Amino acid sequence: MSNTDPNGAYSIHRLSTANLCDLAKLYTAVYNRVPLPGYFERKYNTAYTNVEHTGFIAYNNQKLPIAFYGVIPCFMQCNGEQVLAAQSVDTMTHPDYRNKGLFVELASRTFELCSQVGIKLLFGFPNQNSLPGFINKLDWQMAERMDCFVIPVKTLPAEKLAIKFPSLKKLYSWYTTRVLKKYLTPLPGISSSVLTNGYDGLLRNQGYLQNKTYSTTRVISINGVDIWIKINNGLLIGDILVTAEKFTLVVNQLVNIARKLGLSRVQFHTSRGTPLHQLFALHYKAVDSFPVIFKDLGSGIPTGKIKFTFADIDIF
Repeated sequence: MSNTDPNGAYSIHRLSTANLCDLAKLYTAVYNRVPLPGYFERKYNTAYTNVEHTGFIAYNNQKLPIAFYGVIPCFMQCNGEQVLAAQSVDTMTHPDYRNKGLFVELASRTFELCSQVGIKLLFGFPNQNSLPGFINKLDWQMAERMDCFVIPVKTLPAEKLAIKFPSLKKLYSWYTTRVLKKYLTPLPGISSSVLTNGYDGLLRNQGYLQNKTYSTTRVISINGVDIWIKINNGLLIGDILVTAEKFTLVVNQLVNIARKLGLSRVQFHTSRGTPLHQLFALHYKAVDSFPVIFKDLGSGIPTGKIKFTFADIDIF
């Protein structure tokens, strides 16, 4: 599927196996850094939903990628039923081609494609720069704002040193594996804590967890509690299946692990109103985090009961 700008300035093509490699080129031009090898190939491999490559790339007349918008299909559990949904994830425009309407055009084409392939509901967690465009130009609705809990950790900044001095990266990676070894599980991820508490949310089935391998995460177990974590500018909690009785013990242990690893903080993002949010709020201060937005493509699903944790966001 492709099309050409009436003025001949660019052409638009649907994302495909053949042009996935162009996302890395555009990413490097936009962010001035190179993504990990195979990152976008894994991220957009959503064959488990029977829908793949849901997005569009714009090219200039020299066949160079200049803009992209894409979503990742997934399943959401709503009122006990499985619904085909998609998360809005990557919005990239080359610096030389901004403010030309490419974001709106590519997004609109993607929404039409979503409707054609049976995606009923779109959701996303845009940054502050993108949020006005989604709300004012693309008719998304903001449902809530998640909360972030940050637990400071006093320690030597080993992670930051490893980032600053690449020669230390392998050593730090080895040390991290050694520290986590006794806690590691073979699980690729865990089920959503919001679903166990009467809310609707993402269905993290086997296909979803396999798709999520585009990001380096781990599942550790502390006192029988499974915690999905990622080490990136601190110890990030994606989700945690914990009871109130074990909460303090488990979080204190996480802080100790972060201290050993030279991580300056433990961080968790979650929707408000859930039991897990209430547990964190009893002990730590909440600050505003990601906005949660939806675009209904005919599902008619009330979004008030849909909740998320950090593990549901593509950057985890």
